[in-house]
Amino acid sequence: MKKIILLSTMFLSALSFAQMVGNDRDAHGCIPSAGYTYSKAKNDCIRVFEQKIKLKGVRSQEGANFMAAVVFSKDMMKAEIFLMEEPESIILTKQRKSKIWKNGNYVLVPYKKTYQLKKDNFVIYQ
Repeated sequence: MKKIILLSTMFLSALSFAQMVGNDRDAHGCIPSAGYTYSKAKNDCIRVFEQKIKLKGVRSQEGANFMAAVVFSKDMMKAEIFLMEEPESIILTKQRKSKIWKNGNYVLVPYKKTYQLKKDNFVIYQ
């Protein structure tokens, strides 16, 4: 009888734990504990660390290697930048025939086979 009670208790504990894992959806339905965050450019949940376009910080402070991820909308008119030092992503937009995306003092430009992110006319990521 004690074995049945012990096994039942263990089963119920495992079941309640399984329901809690991944049950932390944000306002957009993304699951942060699984690494998902909402992308405004894609209008979907993404994993920033899985994105193809990653830029390295040019002027890393105290030996830290800062990274940025770039996500484009389907029509390539919006570029969403995920920066470690910013709490929210930044949306940059481009004019129809332009090759650069802008938002205030941030500018994203093609550079070799990737991109450069500039802030106040200084390259901060490439």
